[in-house]
Amino acid sequence: MSEQAIEQMRLGIKPARQRTIWYTLRRKWSLYLFLLPTIAFLLVFMYYPAVTAVRLSFYQWDGFSPERWVGLRNFERIFSDGVMRASISNMVILTIARIVIVLTTPLLAAELVFHLMSQRWQYWYRVIFVIPLVVPEVVTYLIWQFIFNPSVGLANVLFNNIGLGFLANEWLGDHRTVLASLALVGFPWIAGINFLIYLAGLQSIPREVMDAAAVDGATGLRRFWHIDLKLIMGQIKLLLILSVIGTLQSYVLILIMTNGGPGYSSMVPGLLMYQAAFQDGRFGYACAIGTVIFLVIFALTYVNMRFIQPETEHTPT
Repeated sequence: MSEQAIEQMRLGIKPARQRTIWYTLRRKWSLYLFLLPTIAFLLVFMYYPAVTAVRLSFYQWDGFSPERWVGLRNFERIFSDGVMRASISNMVILTIARIVIVLTTPLLAAELVFHLMSQRWQYWYRVIFVIPLVVPEVVTYLIWQFIFNPSVGLANVLFNNIGLGFLANEWLGDHRTVLASLALVGFPWIAGINFLIYLAGLQSIPREVMDAAAVDGATGLRRFWHIDLKLIMGQIKLLLILSVIGTLQSYVLILIMTNGGPGYSSMVPGLLMYQAAFQDGRFGYACAIGTVIFLVIFALTYVNMRFIQPETEHTPT
């Protein structure tokens, strides 16, 4: 018998092969106990409402009267609703615009800040780009609503003052420009979490890799395409799926700035779900819309996690 086994017997320690899950639970029960409040809150405030919404999607319910089973009728209505088809088209356009935004200006700003020689200036640029995060989104949307005001808004006033009055428009009141105007909200789209995630990814690149690239002559755009872009592909993948999820779920921007108008030219499924529930009292139909949105987001997330894998995430075989 080895000296280690003799010492374990002397101390009353069981061999590793004799340790069971119950033994681990007895030893670590206090740690699992601290997790119980978090799990309870998740079950009560996250999973229970979600399961209830899926159940209610098969019922007709106005929030007060007894629920009435309607089967798949709410889902059939979704696919036959002309407003829903228009809202899906608008959502696709806004999602594509959001993806383009996320993959361009925040990444460019992060690259420029990361490659500044002065650490002090890097710090102050980070501060400048992070400060707008403390401004509530509603305030930002109201400011942009004023900018697009056709009478006194900054956009039309600027065009008129520089001799380009023919470019002045209704912006949010014209079905031809409303989606483009909504996509412009937040310009230049740098300040925020996207910038910080890209910058953190760049800062995680080993210094040896950057030095080797410089020795090999990979600078500027060559370094960006062949080194930086590949090594932050994990961050790009994360922001890509977060942007898609956020755009599919969001409706606050549309609610504040256009309320889906003019007509239904800026309507999105999230806003249609909100109006069906809290304006029309069709909670069953609203839950069906929410269920479909969940299934679409789940499918896109699965595809992203399962098939879109950066080289740095490939497991060795």
